Amino acid sequence: MKKFLCIIALVCCHIAHAAEIQKVEYEGLSSISSVLADEIVHIKAGDELNIDKVDKAIRALYEQGYFEDIYADFESGILRFYFKQKPKVASVEIKGYGSEQERETLYSQIGIKKGDSYDETKLNRAKNIIRTILEYQGYYGTVVEADLQPISQANKDSKNAHAQADSTANTDIMNAYAITFNVNQGENIIIKNAIYDGREKLKIKELEELSANRQKQFMGWIWGRNDGKLKLAELEYDGARIQDAYMRKGYLDASVSQAFLDANFNDYSANLYYKIKEGERYKVSGIKIVLHVPVIEEDELRKVLKVKEDDYFNIEEVRTDAESIRQKIADRGYAFVRVSPDLDKDQDKAEVKVIYLIQVGQKVKIHDVIISGNSRTADRIIRRELLLSPGDTYNLTDLRESENALKRTGYFGKVSIQERRVSEDSMDLLVNVEETRTGELMFGLGYGSYDKLMVNASIRERNLFGTGQSGQLYADWSYRRQLANLTLSNPRVFDSKYSASFSVFHSLYWNWDYREQTTGASITGGRLLTNTLRASLGYTLSTTRILDFYNPDLETLYKQYLTIDRPLKSAISPSLYFDNTDDYYFPKNGVIASAYVEYAGLGGDEKYTKLYGKAAFYYHLKSLLGIDLIARYKTQVGAIFEQGYVPLTSKFYMGGISSIRGYQISSLTPRDPTGQIRIGGNYMMTHSAELSYGILEKAQMRLAVFADYGMIGVDNFAETIRASWGLAIEWVSPMGPIVLVFPQPINPQPGDRKSTFEFTMGTRF
Repeated sequence: MKKFLCIIALVCCHIAHAAEIQKVEYEGLSSISSVLADEIVHIKAGDELNIDKVDKAIRALYEQGYFEDIYADFESGILRFYFKQKPKVASVEIKGYGSEQERETLYSQIGIKKGDSYDETKLNRAKNIIRTILEYQGYYGTVVEADLQPISQANKDSKNAHAQADSTANTDIMNAYAITFNVNQGENIIIKNAIYDGREKLKIKELEELSANRQKQFMGWIWGRNDGKLKLAELEYDGARIQDAYMRKGYLDASVSQAFLDANFNDYSANLYYKIKEGERYKVSGIKIVLHVPVIEEDELRKVLKVKEDDYFNIEEVRTDAESIRQKIADRGYAFVRVSPDLDKDQDKAEVKVIYLIQVGQKVKIHDVIISGNSRTADRIIRRELLLSPGDTYNLTDLRESENALKRTGYFGKVSIQERRVSEDSMDLLVNVEETRTGELMFGLGYGSYDKLMVNASIRERNLFGTGQSGQLYADWSYRRQLANLTLSNPRVFDSKYSASFSVFHSLYWNWDYREQTTGASITGGRLLTNTLRASLGYTLSTTRILDFYNPDLETLYKQYLTIDRPLKSAISPSLYFDNTDDYYFPKNGVIASAYVEYAGLGGDEKYTKLYGKAAFYYHLKSLLGIDLIARYKTQVGAIFEQGYVPLTSKFYMGGISSIRGYQISSLTPRDPTGQIRIGGNYMMTHSAELSYGILEKAQMRLAVFADYGMIGVDNFAETIRASWGLAIEWVSPMGPIVLVFPQPINPQPGDRKSTFEFTMGTRF
């Protein structure tokens, strides 16, 4: 870049005395306004011409970073500044690196964007940033080249660029560049050997359980094995992680050196070295709790401790105990309590006394609850889920439960509740939410040998107009099935703990052998007993009619079970529902359980009592295995006790995505003595075990492996037993949650209607 100072008029005026400036003008100025330029130059009409001041003004203008050349002249009392603008950045594109989502993240980090002034220094810095980021991701030897195209050519060739130049740009003026960063991504360095000099008492597997950088394992490309790729950003912390692994086993005197990496850039391999001194393994000789202010009984605190006398010391247990003590005391209102563990070592005996020093502070009240991030949902909908409000005494458990309760509503993609200290005895709660899609257009498509083409669709809004109320119109159509259902519900009537819902439904479908038509309505009222437990009481009035048979030869056999042509059902259903999970779509920890009793016999023709319950248990294994793996166990059980007429349509049937995957929906059922007709079961039980692994965290996509097992019968549970296993892809898409299931029946029996692909939308995982 050049900078010229040319004040021609000062030489040509050939006047001996100083000239007066009558006017200041700017030629070619577009990046900043003339008003701002006046403030920068500090020269105005009426001032005497001063060469030093003009020179200083030009330097100040140049430092703004927008100009390539600046010069000035003075003629006829006019001081005129001339500018040559730096080229603009018309567009920026990165090629040869990652997915579109990864590139979007990179664009925000390189420091060049559309509309900036072109600067070679910034260009070189951006290239270095790209190389550095790829190195931190494990790619070494990356080459980044920048291709600059004038705007006229860029308008022809860069239609797919990240930031396309304005189509109205004047292509005759070559004063803008389209910048393309061509990335030749480097290679991963593979750790061939990890050498732990001095290791004797721990296995390498134990040593490396916390390390990010490990030696490549045989067939390391398989999921669950270590591929040995160097993670440079984590290398400086691995020594401390290895030392922590020793501390968890009781080796309090262990010391681990910083990592030494010997890399070979010819074949991109490396050897990793550590120097270790292990020391002795310590046992816990005693536990002491130092609580100067008696806000809680010491015995109550000791009940939550994991550290036990005579056990080997484990630093992780000490950390857990410190947090458990903090929570116990914080639940009594002492929000600013501090628990500081200390160790009193006896090296001669290899024993250690664990001491918990507790500073309580003052009891804290909630000063205010400040809500942000909700553009649709009314504040009151959020506040009614919170267990803490202004004036309440602080409670840490209630704060965490409030956060989980907001997540369980399904209205928000992200929820965080932060604490802001106001004084020694008060704090504000800052509730920040990020609203997610609550309106769902759900669509399901499938094909079966019986149902042929199957389509189901649903329009659902779980947060109508931000009021927390929900409505759903569901339709299901196939070659043999038509179903429509309209449901309106309010989980908090007048923001109270009471709920209400109303539903009308009509269905017409072939139940494998006959066509069944059901019409009815239900109304339900409930009450929130705790923040995780709800009790409800529902009433259903419906009628079911058998219209005709798929195989007329079976009509005579079926008539012995269909003694009433159009039975009327009048039933009440008390129920309980429990949910303490930490997320709506992808729960990682917690339990969802429900149970109901349906008593049909309040008038009408159907007379029976049905008991039904189901539960799902979730546990995130990341704390144990270090990977994003969720373990799930789901079960359901039901029984019917006949007290009169029980239509076949009210009994249990097994099979399908909600019970035993790999068998078509409702196809598993007991049969009559002839073996020709399906009569439904009085008893049913299913079990499902799943492991779900996060493959794309940002896209909320997971891969699950499952095993299903179920039983159904007329007189007992075990008359018909089936099992299956398979894989499922789980994805919270822009249209709503999607599950693609690829099941495989285990030991199917002749006559079973199997399924090798199942698909559903809109369900929780």
